[in-house]
Amino acid sequence: MRQLLFPLLVGLGGLAVLLWLGFWQLDRLEWKEGILAGIDARMAADPVPLPDAVTEAADEYRTVTFAGRPTGDELHVLVSGTQEGTGYRVISAFETEAGRRILLDQGLLPLEEKDSAPARPEMAVTGTLLWPDDVTSSTPDPNLEENIWFGRDVAAMADRLDTEPLLVVLARASALDPRIEPLPVDTVNIANDHLEYAITWFLLAAVWVAMSLYWLRRNLRREDAPA
Repeated sequence: MRQLLFPLLVGLGGLAVLLWLGFWQLDRLEWKEGILAGIDARMAADPVPLPDAVTEAADEYRTVTFAGRPTGDELHVLVSGTQEGTGYRVISAFETEAGRRILLDQGLLPLEEKDSAPARPEMAVTGTLLWPDDVTSSTPDPNLEENIWFGRDVAAMADRLDTEPLLVVLARASALDPRIEPLPVDTVNIANDHLEYAITWFLLAAVWVAMSLYWLRRNLRREDAPA
């Protein structure tokens, strides 16, 4: 009987850990769905004039309105996998009628249009306040000579274009730069894989049970075998 105690303990211990991980992912799923619902609600709310002071915690994904025009100074962020394909996100310095300089993500510029001249139409803009998480420790440094960036680093871009460290992603406007297709913010591309992770852990738990039963059966046979 002692020969069965160790595999039994290992089997039960492993099963408990795998089930705990599965249920933890279900808790994370509920948490993430709550966050996404909050984002959708904030984006669906009526637009408000661009506040004088904003914070990430209170204002991210808030829909705002303002008017003004791009200065013509812009940075290009190489992106792929967008709904409009591969190209450059155009991050422009934008001067509002109130005299502020902010960053405006105007949307996707086709690769072949990179060297085309920016348009500077007067625009009444409706957009979304965003603090992107594009930049990580593995993100390459921008190629400043070619004006190619690999993530929306708001602080660095604001310093480069001499604007407030404030980014608005254009959703719609009274006039558009004809080179650029807007890429409004939505929650479709916000990762929510917790259900898949939970299913994976529960499947692993089932495999673990099968392996543990097989191990126990082998030990039982050895114990029952004649000496």
